[in-house]
Amino acid sequence: MTQHVSEHDVRAIAEYARIRLADDEVPQMTGDLNAIIESLAPLLQYQLEGVEPTFHPIGGLANVMRPDVEEAGFTQQQALANAPTASEGCFVVPSILGEGGDR
Repeated sequence: MTQHVSEHDVRAIAEYARIRLADDEVPQMTGDLNAIIESLAPLLQYQLEGVEPTFHPIGGLANVMRPDVEEAGFTQQQALANAPTASEGCFVVPSILGEGGDR
C-alpha cells in the first residue's frame, strides 16, 4: 500500500483538529487514513476534463416553505391563561441552578 500520509502528518492533522491521539494510536490512524485514501484511487481513472461540478444532485429545487406572513400573536393575558403559576406578567418556573425556590 502506498504511503500517502506519514505519522508526522497524522500528528499535525490531529493537532489542527484538536484531537488527542495517544502515541500508540498514531500508527493505527496512519494506516487507516492511508487505506481510506487508497480506496479512492479508482476515481482517478475517470476522465473528468470539462465536466461541470454538481452541487446538488436534483437541480432546480425551489423553496417548499410557505411565505412568511406576519400574523397576530397572543396577548400577554392569553399566553398566561393556562400557566400553572404567573407573577407580575411572567411565567414562574422552578429554579434549575440549585438556588431553590421559583424564578
